[in-house]
Amino acid sequence: MRSVALFAAALCGLVFSSTAEARGGGHDGGHGGHHGHARSHRSYSHDHYVRPHVTKRGTYVHGHMQTNPNKTRNDNYSTKGNVNPYTGQAGTKPRDGEAPH
Repeated sequence: MRSVALFAAALCGLVFSSTAEARGGGHDGGHGGHHGHARSHRSYSHDHYVRPHVTKRGTYVHGHMQTNPNKTRNDNYSTKGNVNPYTGQAGTKPRDGEAPH
């Protein structure tokens, strides 16, 4: 019985430590930086947090996760064949070399 209680305590520690995880991002166009909010999603090394902000046109953009910039859009969450691990939404935008529909 004692081993079951120890296992349960260890499991709770793992669950709570992973949900309170926060990591910093780079400084890419002002969109990176540190964010300290708790989130229950796994951190991926190829993404970063974009802070809430207002665009030059006055549109408010909520804070969100975004893939790091590179020379392809095929690994973006919004690209066809990909699924956003934070929202579960399937990508709809064309892949590199694919004509928009």
